[in-house]
Amino acid sequence: MVFAQDKKHSDKERWICIYPSYINNQKTLAQGRRIPKEKAVENPNYEEIRDVLSSAGLQVGVENKLYPRENSKELLFRGRIRVQLKQDNGKPVKPEFPSRDSLLLYLAENIPKLKSRQNRPAEVGAAAAAAAPVAAAGKKNKGKR
Repeated sequence: MVFAQDKKHSDKERWICIYPSYINNQKTLAQGRRIPKEKAVENPNYEEIRDVLSSAGLQVGVENKLYPRENSKELLFRGRIRVQLKQDNGKPVKPEFPSRDSLLLYLAENIPKLKSRQNRPAEVGAAAAAAAPVAAAGKKNKGKR
């Protein structure tokens, strides 16, 4: 789509795009991460981004798009979020988000605080601990053959 000067900031075409890869600490800069790795989040998805932005009071739109630099075509990595960052007069909708970078840092700060994120590490840790004894037992038997 060609940029048109007559479009207003309130038109969805002028809203900024956010892909989950922008704030993913598993991605390199070449793969699309846009914030420092220390501040990034582990594997965010579009639903978490949408929840944080809508709770901040911003207008949000979700599109079923895939980030062009993404190698995997899985549903986990799909989703593009559009956010209205500026009003028609060019001023920010929210003064605390004057730029795209400030919005990305806000997302990285608040996604780990979501309730869906609070339960996730315990489940992953328990699954890994349950799988570890099975793997160790398999290695012991190989030496006896």
